[in-house]
Amino acid sequence: MRRLKERTESIKGLKLNTKFTLVITIFVVIPIVVLGTVIFHNMETNQINESLTYMQYTMERNRDNIQTSVDSINMTTQFFLSDKALLENLRGVLTGETMTAAEKLEFYNTNIASLERLVNNNPLLYGVRVYASNDDVQEMMPILYSHSRMMKQEWSRTKKFSGWYYNYSDTIFSSQEAGGDDKIVSLVTPITDYGYGTIGTIEATMTMQSMFPALFGTIGNEWGCFVTDSGNIYFGDNSQENSEQLILEELSGETEKGGIQTYYKKNEDRKQVISYLYIKEIGGTLFCVQDITENLTKLSYMRNLFVAVMVGLVIILAFLINYTVKRLLGEFYDILKSIRRVQQGELDVVIKNCGNDEMGELGNQINKMLEHIRLLMKDNIKREVLAKNSEIRALQNQINAHFIYNVLESIKMMAEIDEEYAISDAITSLGKLLRYSMRWVSGNVRVEEELEYIKDYLSLINLRVDYEIYLSLNIPDLILKQEIPKMSLQPIVENAIYHGIEEMAEDTNIYIKGVFDGGDCIIEVTDAGKGMSEKELEHLRKKIAGEVETSGGSGNGIGLKNVQDRIRMSFGEGYGISIASMLGCFTKVMIRIPYGRQSGQNNVSKLIEKNE
Repeated sequence: MRRLKERTESIKGLKLNTKFTLVITIFVVIPIVVLGTVIFHNMETNQINESLTYMQYTMERNRDNIQTSVDSINMTTQFFLSDKALLENLRGVLTGETMTAAEKLEFYNTNIASLERLVNNNPLLYGVRVYASNDDVQEMMPILYSHSRMMKQEWSRTKKFSGWYYNYSDTIFSSQEAGGDDKIVSLVTPITDYGYGTIGTIEATMTMQSMFPALFGTIGNEWGCFVTDSGNIYFGDNSQENSEQLILEELSGETEKGGIQTYYKKNEDRKQVISYLYIKEIGGTLFCVQDITENLTKLSYMRNLFVAVMVGLVIILAFLINYTVKRLLGEFYDILKSIRRVQQGELDVVIKNCGNDEMGELGNQINKMLEHIRLLMKDNIKREVLAKNSEIRALQNQINAHFIYNVLESIKMMAEIDEEYAISDAITSLGKLLRYSMRWVSGNVRVEEELEYIKDYLSLINLRVDYEIYLSLNIPDLILKQEIPKMSLQPIVENAIYHGIEEMAEDTNIYIKGVFDGGDCIIEVTDAGKGMSEKELEHLRKKIAGEVETSGGSGNGIGLKNVQDRIRMSFGEGYGISIASMLGCFTKVMIRIPYGRQSGQNNVSKLIEKNE
């Protein structure tokens, strides 16, 4: 289980193209292996079945041939036993009767010649000999022989010379000189007479090759043998090495006595088809063996060659598949490299040459995602810069805040002692204004707090000008409780005074109105100042939108752009300020914020205020 898990983990760690190559190769190799196994198994089975069929057929032919040979010998023997003249001649030899020369000539020309023709007309027979019971007979070749001639034959040295004898040489004329190279088989039959007993012996012979052609075949991988019931084994000219050992192994088991038995046998180094037949008439078993080792070895060689070729082709195919898969996954690897570069912090990565397929769509989506990340990071950087700047300003203001408050409070007391109540009120407004502006709040404040600051601011402005600027408010209570970034309205009022009202130098009004628009709040700041032309208005809008670079100085829209940026960072891109103006009439600045929504920085500001 542990090894399986380790192998699974190792496979998971492979590259994608390697996995594809392995999967495709496996799906190619498995059918080839299965198909090759089935094909070569069927070929081997067919080879064995063909050999089994062939050996069965061969053994059937051998059985018919042996049966014909046995019948021929038996019929010839019976014909000789039924020849009365031959029997009378043998009986006369035993009793000592003599024949005249004329009778002998008559007997030879009539009976012996007839028997000789019978033997010669049967091509299966090697010969038929009749041996007398003694040597007093007149030999008439090639049929009639004396007893001493019979005693030269090998089979005559057995205790009871009758029945079948196999694989011996014909030594009737000389014990040293064979009657030819052929080994013969014979049926020896005693000739008996009821009155005189055995009066002679018939030897009906044929060659071993005629009786057992399977023992003398010329096919190199076939051989045979004949095993008698007494255990004698006779081989022909086609015996092979270890033939006797194989037959002994087969004889050590049980062999059936009926019909032809054919089967396949596989040894350590040999593969053979064995067929055997028990022949009751001659008292023995014929074995025929076909060695198919060479054929199956060739088949194994073909199989091994097929495997080697397939392994080579699979290796080549694996390289081709791997190359093709790499080409197909090239775009994927490019995307993967780009993602790794992004992981290392390179956010300016752009995936090029994105196609129209799924990989191309993935590349395009990653490009969009990276662009979105870059924009978010840019916004976050802006937020952090503004927050840091605000924090720095707050820290700078806090350094002298208490000192300034104490000094203003002392001046106020001095003015009230001298009954300079206008100065006292002005100092009070200035103190409230300074306290509000120097109080650290980086997030949002309520609209009503921002309006209180504007009231104090206008009261101070009215001290230094010769005309009166009135503040008119028309804001619902719900909007008064709405949160807005701190110091969002003051820059707008300041712009209205310095760029719209100051040049006119006459009593005027600043009108602040709040309305609902769907789920949003709109706060309108309108002044009855000099207004702007269409060109000036368009230029100012571009500055606020950031389309035109702004620089330091007054009257350049920096304050309005700052308000725009802070609102959008707090509430999103859909919110901010818009401007409407008419030359010589008015200028209206509209602030759109979501109703009831707070920015994420508000919680931070509250914590900072609590710490103060």
